[in-house]
Amino acid sequence: MTIALDPSDTSPAVPAPADTSEEFWVQQPDPEAAAPHAENGTEPEPGSQPRAESEPAGDEPAAEEVAAADLDPVVVRDAEDFGVYARTGGWAFALKVARSVRPGGQPAEGTAATKVSAKAFAQLAGCSPERVMRYYKAWDMAADDGLVPQFEVLVPGEDIELPEADVWLSYYTSRNSATSVRGQAITAAAEAEGIRPTKALEVAENPTALRAAILADPGTAEAARGALLDRMKEDPALQTEMARAIARTDDLKKAVASEAKAADRIGYVRQIVENGQIKTPAGQTVDAPAELRAEAERHLSLLDELDDSEEAGEWAGEAYDTVKGLVAKAVEEDPALRVQERRTKFYNSLQKATKVFEELTLDEVLEEEIFEDDMLQRLEALQEAISSCINTLRKASSTPS
Repeated sequence: MTIALDPSDTSPAVPAPADTSEEFWVQQPDPEAAAPHAENGTEPEPGSQPRAESEPAGDEPAAEEVAAADLDPVVVRDAEDFGVYARTGGWAFALKVARSVRPGGQPAEGTAATKVSAKAFAQLAGCSPERVMRYYKAWDMAADDGLVPQFEVLVPGEDIELPEADVWLSYYTSRNSATSVRGQAITAAAEAEGIRPTKALEVAENPTALRAAILADPGTAEAARGALLDRMKEDPALQTEMARAIARTDDLKKAVASEAKAADRIGYVRQIVENGQIKTPAGQTVDAPAELRAEAERHLSLLDELDDSEEAGEWAGEAYDTVKGLVAKAVEEDPALRVQERRTKFYNSLQKATKVFEELTLDEVLEEEIFEDDMLQRLEALQEAISSCINTLRKASSTPS
């Protein structure tokens, strides 16, 4: 559809008090001239604006055609401008920039001879040059995609067919941060999540608002938690910061320890189910009896059915204790396994005792003069215990089985 917006027909723009509105060229219609029809179906008052909808609501008769020549030209211009914006959105204003603006540094030749700089255009519009350039860049990207003509072929005052309004937001961003490296990363992440980049940029620019939403709303807090976990997978620095913050907070440290304990217990049960093997108290790895494996599967299925919001610690403890008891029972009921278990436990204890004794440093005791009679008494008692143990083992080894 061809747009007929003669710049000479528009009133001079009054500078806006604050650069907060995205549609800075839209004139505010006269409230009395643009008053809608009453909803009771009566005929409109003289000078009032016809209904915007083409079909009447309910049983209300359709409004009669109104000749533009019979109305105030200002009202007609407002209605036409509104119709253009309703169909094309920001493209209507981007066209004004694209056909009238020549950024600084570009030669004023040919069709660009009558164009002005973004700064001059912004002064005439009563807005910031940055806003003008955002519209300029949006048009530039759309031109690169072949959606609209390039700047060079546009002449001030020229009207062309414009894309649909819903395409505008794919090219335009209302925030300066979108052009930074940080902003580009946020924009890319927002597009990957299927949301408008402007929403994500707004959140990023208002961390206090984000904090308030997290503190007040469990749903927002859950979304933030998930995002932080995803971020930490690729951000070692954030991992370190979170770990440090948790370690310095007693309540969080206890919660982490509790969850780690529950996770270890669940892992103990899971490895029995998945590998079909058990680890005895002495550290042996043997095949799990069928009864024990079935019980482990039953407990694991109950754990897997828990919701994320349910506390798993109690269930994990019950599963662990049950399976651990069955492991001890299996060891006692198997004579060969029981003997091997006790032998392994003895060797483990002997190795620990040997390591501890080897770590004694007599040189330091003599040099620092820290020797006391109690030390000698303890060593003599230990010597007697070792001698008794040796004699017992010798007698056992000499006794025919």
